[in-house]
Amino acid sequence: QVQLVESGGGQVQAGGSLRLSCAASGGTFRNFAMGWFRQAPGKEREFVAGINWSGSTSNYGDSAKGRFIVSIDSPKNTVHLHLNTLKPEDTAVYYCAADDVGPNYYCSGTTCYAVDSQYDYWGKGTLVNVSS
Repeated sequence: QVQLVESGGGQVQAGGSLRLSCAASGGTFRNFAMGWFRQAPGKEREFVAGINWSGSTSNYGDSAKGRFIVSIDSPKNTVHLHLNTLKPEDTAVYYCAADDVGPNYYCSGTTCYAVDSQYDYWGKGTLVNVSS
């Protein structure tokens, strides 16, 4: 059974940085797509970033573009989300998600990896709290 465990969240001042990690286990991930989503109190879940396991294709939500970077450490089965220039509105629980898309999956455009319903596996989340 695939398991995802997020870490790296915490309290940070506006303008600061954090690196979130998602450790994946219980599967063979070379054909997986990995996504990061977040949910702030009282708001809907929002797509942050997604990437395929080879790292060749990635996509970012509007709030992440230019500030966040998603990366894969394949030997360690870990996905990272680098959060830079954080703002108070980035405060949320950040979730890692995984989807076995198969060997021939291809996507492009704004919906690439961005649809939460495509993901079969979810972590429990890690809280990021950005103070002003």
